[in-house]
Amino acid sequence: MTNKTNHSILPVDFYEQPTLELAKSLLGCLLVKKTADGTASGFIVETEAYMGPLDRAAHSFGNRRTKRTEVMYGMSGLIYTYVMHTHTLVNVVSGGIDNPEAVLIRAVEPYSGLELMQERRGIADIRKWTDGPGKLTKALGITMEDYGQSFTAPPLYLAAGKQPEHISSGPRIGIDNTGEAKDYPWRFWVTGSPYISRTIKKRMMPSPSK
Repeated sequence: MTNKTNHSILPVDFYEQPTLELAKSLLGCLLVKKTADGTASGFIVETEAYMGPLDRAAHSFGNRRTKRTEVMYGMSGLIYTYVMHTHTLVNVVSGGIDNPEAVLIRAVEPYSGLELMQERRGIADIRKWTDGPGKLTKALGITMEDYGQSFTAPPLYLAAGKQPEHISSGPRIGIDNTGEAKDYPWRFWVTGSPYISRTIKKRMMPSPSK
């Protein structure tokens, strides 16, 4: 990624682009969380797009509407958090009102609040603090209390960040029981980043898509 960092909070219209484009545009953006303990942030280096009612891997497949997925039916740019295997995961709502799509933030590159992030994760290796969707939320202090809020204002928000030089794409992770959806190339990552999910590193070599 380029060295210059833009700390300007992204406007609402940034989130109104098509979901697959948004998933790529989020790469390099700065994810920031302010808490009573301090502020921590990281550049997004990996995302996954979930394309709503026709995507068997999406929580909203078949227009499923529950207390958990309700926020997905709201305006683009809202925060969708949910718990999986005791870990909180964070998503960016997309697709517009009543078109329940979302982008999962899978990994970030630590940027600020490093001591706080290390304390929360309890390990020394910075590359392992945020290389997974459950790890990054713990490191940044993202919780279910962020559900339904907007990424356009603190305490959890997105800034413009940096522009990646190259983006790679491939199948999403951990959705083996979703039929043909498991093969859709809707996972995107910053090519060569040491902070992406370890699963990717073991499963396949990056192939540039941009």
